[in-house]
Amino acid sequence: MSKYKFYIEYDGTGYSGWQKQKNAKSVQETIINVILSIFKDSKGKSRFIDFQGSGRTDAGVHAYEQIAHLECETMLAPEILKMKINDGLPSSINILEIEKADSRFHARHSAKSRQYVYRISKRRNAFEKKYCWWIKDKLNVNKMKDAAKVFIGMNDFISFSEKNKEDKSTKCLVEDLSISEDENFIYIRIKASHFLWKMVRRVTGVLAEAGRGRFNAEDIKKFLKHYSDEPAKFTAPPSGLFLEKIYY
Repeated sequence: MSKYKFYIEYDGTGYSGWQKQKNAKSVQETIINVILSIFKDSKGKSRFIDFQGSGRTDAGVHAYEQIAHLECETMLAPEILKMKINDGLPSSINILEIEKADSRFHARHSAKSRQYVYRISKRRNAFEKKYCWWIKDKLNVNKMKDAAKVFIGMNDFISFSEKNKEDKSTKCLVEDLSISEDENFIYIRIKASHFLWKMVRRVTGVLAEAGRGRFNAEDIKKFLKHYSDEPAKFTAPPSGLFLEKIYY
């Protein structure tokens, strides 16, 4: 039995997210279908065992680098396996690299931290609509940076997720949350132990409101201390969100 570590990039537009689900096109299932076609033996039986990612991404969210692991019976070298899988994938998904992994490696359970980046466009853009959120208002980045500091550390993010969707603890350790900008974009980069459903998009939406002057650090502290449905009203669109890196 062989185990491989996959590095994957994808355009999440048109997908229901990473995770395989019924009656919806997912990134995971699209890759699995290609793997199944490669590993069928002469009797049509697959030697594919398991293929899992480091975690889910929401519908429409992209990835610069998702990590997954594959367990299968094969003698194929990683480079040949990468070539065969990429040949069968749509242009919206690309296997960046495949390497042999230790038998104990698990894409999700072995991960220590995840990092996302959100891209806010400062201007109307003819090419980037699927990969950013254009905000017409001029945002005060310094106010956003001040507000961002409140999120760092261990906090309860129930106000930044769907209250009835989480079956686990809503406390997350945010290791870093930084905001930078260039001529055309504002970048919100957040690294945490794990993320709740829609958490990054709601943090982004609230930070954008801070940039408009509608929220400040004290308002955000209240959202983290007591449940509020207010952040949900400002959920940023998935188009600007990218899974950037998984730390092991």
